[in-house]
Amino acid sequence: MKILFNDGHAGECEKEMELEVMRHSAAHIMAQAVKRLYPDAHFGYGPATENGFHYDIDMGDRTVSEEDLPAIEEEMRRIVKENLPFKVYALPREEAVQLMKDRGENYKAEHISDLPEDAVITFYQQGEYIDMCRGPHLTYTKALKAFHLTSVSGAYWKNNSENKMLTRLNGVAFATKEELADYEKRMAEAKARDHRRIGKDMKLFMTDDLIGKGLPMFLPKGYVIWQELENYIKDKEKRLGYQHVMTPCVGTVALYETSGHWAHYKENMFPMMQVEDESFVLRPMNCPHHMMIYANQLHSYRDLPIRIGEIAHDFRFEPSGSLKGIERGRHFCQNDAHLFVTPEQIKSEVSSVVDLIFDVYKDFNITDYRCVLSLRDPADTVKYYQDDEMWEHAETALRDVLTELGIQFTEEIGEAAFYGPKLDVNVRPAVGAEYTLSTCQLDFCLPARFDLKYVDRDGTEKTPVVLHRAILGSLDRFMAYLIEETKGVFPVWLAPMQVKVLPVSEKSLDYAEDIYEKLRDAGLRAELDDRSEKIGYKIRSARQDDKVPYMIIVGEKEVAEKNISVRDRATDKTTGYSVDEFIAKVQEEIRNHQ
Repeated sequence: MKILFNDGHAGECEKEMELEVMRHSAAHIMAQAVKRLYPDAHFGYGPATENGFHYDIDMGDRTVSEEDLPAIEEEMRRIVKENLPFKVYALPREEAVQLMKDRGENYKAEHISDLPEDAVITFYQQGEYIDMCRGPHLTYTKALKAFHLTSVSGAYWKNNSENKMLTRLNGVAFATKEELADYEKRMAEAKARDHRRIGKDMKLFMTDDLIGKGLPMFLPKGYVIWQELENYIKDKEKRLGYQHVMTPCVGTVALYETSGHWAHYKENMFPMMQVEDESFVLRPMNCPHHMMIYANQLHSYRDLPIRIGEIAHDFRFEPSGSLKGIERGRHFCQNDAHLFVTPEQIKSEVSSVVDLIFDVYKDFNITDYRCVLSLRDPADTVKYYQDDEMWEHAETALRDVLTELGIQFTEEIGEAAFYGPKLDVNVRPAVGAEYTLSTCQLDFCLPARFDLKYVDRDGTEKTPVVLHRAILGSLDRFMAYLIEETKGVFPVWLAPMQVKVLPVSEKSLDYAEDIYEKLRDAGLRAELDDRSEKIGYKIRSARQDDKVPYMIIVGEKEVAEKNISVRDRATDKTTGYSVDEFIAKVQEEIRNHQ
């Protein structure tokens, strides 16, 4: 595809650049459509994104929902059909500010003040619509061939929670209709796997705005999965010498001032609460509490490593537009631990953490992931604790350990924790962008800030090094990952309902009840479907709605022979067993995490 840029330059562009130009132009066309339909709308930022575009818009007193998107999209198609040229021109700063103010675009006028004094301020116009933008754009609106508006969300102006919440309209755009159709097919698959939909259908968890956005509640079946994950990881940790603790969900502001979170992480924390003469906050992470547990008593080098673990409730004030079911919420539970080690133990303990991560991934058949060494951005003096020598030492130490262990990794600048570098293990889910599940962070900073000590073999006091690590990450996100990977078809050991007993008629109900009681007594998660429905309906309900691994069908034949017929979800085959044989089979699968 050849694009003639309207800044006077023609050329064959790389596809990535072509798509960015097209998608940026689509954002302007969408803004023009919105302005035609809603004259009181005013605009913030409207960039191209990975697959499309969005625009942050102040809709005034009006609320725009996804039901309004078809009308906006139809107006965009009219603009495309009008084949309006994109015209570019520049204005001096004062004239640019006045133009934006005259048009009621105060967000744009404010943005001009953020630009360097020598910046060239350009405007692009198609038809009656004028937008401040550095470009480039398409030559004519008709060059936009394939697009679709996808969703409505919220975004703070300048990504600052102290500013007004704007309406973000999201869309996608591609070079051809075929590429758009392929994308929409992938999105349909994503919708089918969406853990929010599956969680609702399977009655795993719920949310309600009366409780609060981003505060999910696990229902009985969902909490079964949560508890199984907790028991699974705690058992593995206990075998490795972890000691589990329970700490409060709040801490004083002074605690987070000591740790440095108040200076570097305050904007992601819930507001301060004043109680009597103390100031408290909901904790966003658990390391300060675990530092204090370590500091509670004197330690010798013989005590180290000390591994403190916790399934801990944490709270972070995520923007409402970024909330996504149990994958990203304002309350979540971390599979957290802090390892207090000597410098000589760093390699062996990092190795042990990495082994645990990959052992867990093997159990859950997680194979599509990559390891990232996340480093600080030295130019960012706000996000990161300022100690160049400490950072150089920590980053070099973690890099050297990963290299010695033979871990393949890439390096990413600006992704470290504020106090130290980290190894992130990013998974690629069945649909959607990759995200971090597991992490191991090397920290020389917090132990010093809390003045932690141990007595070394020579009798001198030294400061331990701390490894912050999370294997499952948060149980909430890990569960969301599993739901989307399996479409809710969990292995037997994790399934919220492992067996469903389905009597064919009233004649077999008494025997079905006996079977059900034996399953429950054996510790299996079982239910009895005693509804007056046809057996075909019961089987479909058990398979499609409850996604049960095993269905025991009890008819007159089974009553007479005192056995059971078991339909296996995995094979859709029916096999005969005695009740005891079947119980032993399922118990063995549970022990083996099958």
